[in-house]
Amino acid sequence: MRASVEERQALSVSGWLALPVWLLLLLWAVWPFIGLFAWNLGVALPFPHAPSVINILAIPLLIFLAKGFGILQPNIAAVFTFFGRYSGTRRSDGFYWVNPFYQRTRISLRAHNLNTPTLKVNDRAGNPVEVAAVVVWRVSDTARAAFDVEDYGTYIVIQAESAVRAVVSARWYDGDEHGRNSLRGDMDAVAELLATTIQEHVALAGLEVVEARISHLAYAPEIASAMLRRQQAEAVVAARTRIVDGAVGMVKLGIEQLEAAGVVQLSAADRVKLVTNLMTVLVSESETHPVLSVGKE
Repeated sequence: MRASVEERQALSVSGWLALPVWLLLLLWAVWPFIGLFAWNLGVALPFPHAPSVINILAIPLLIFLAKGFGILQPNIAAVFTFFGRYSGTRRSDGFYWVNPFYQRTRISLRAHNLNTPTLKVNDRAGNPVEVAAVVVWRVSDTARAAFDVEDYGTYIVIQAESAVRAVVSARWYDGDEHGRNSLRGDMDAVAELLATTIQEHVALAGLEVVEARISHLAYAPEIASAMLRRQQAEAVVAARTRIVDGAVGMVKLGIEQLEAAGVVQLSAADRVKLVTNLMTVLVSESETHPVLSVGKE
């Protein structure tokens, strides 16, 4: 397998140093023609001499050398190739000059936002869920991005979708029986895992994942209503459990205080009736009416 191309610094010169040299050479090349034209107008210029073959050949050569000048904006890199071989990358912004034989490709180093489409994925329990993610990424190695993949922009889109599917299918929507590995409840852990997974997938292309987060998460429409009823039932059970626990404690405390204060002496049968009435009052959702037993002595 061919080794991937690693980014390296390209050989370049500041354009503000190369431009004066180029202008002086251009002036030297065209000066005989300017002098000849001025002589025809009756104006004598200093250092007159007839145009030579060197002057004639120097003009197209200098025009060709002017192709080496370029300008880079901040966070824009230029990747140079020389007859098909990678020659280096320039990341510094500003005016520059390089070998005019170089072919250059500009690559943005700025951060990009990627919104994945809404995907339908089965979570670890097999329930279909809809999920989408937002990925912030940028190019970290221009050589790999330019030469190791066909189109790094398309590459990260496909790999991000694959990573989202892998992360979602390995976890439960609401967590396991102990509430762990939840997609909905552990958003920070899911975001970290998602960013790491995408980074592993796109390292080949020289890309860096800055951040990745779930932007949309919901049950698929075909099971959404059933899951809603399930969640409501679980909430009702949890609330009922809490109410019963509180009612038991209140009944126990009430009986103990009544007996400790000597208000009443309860037999086993009276204790059962009192517990029944108190639990009915405390646990019932509707208004309760006490029933008094009236007997003849």
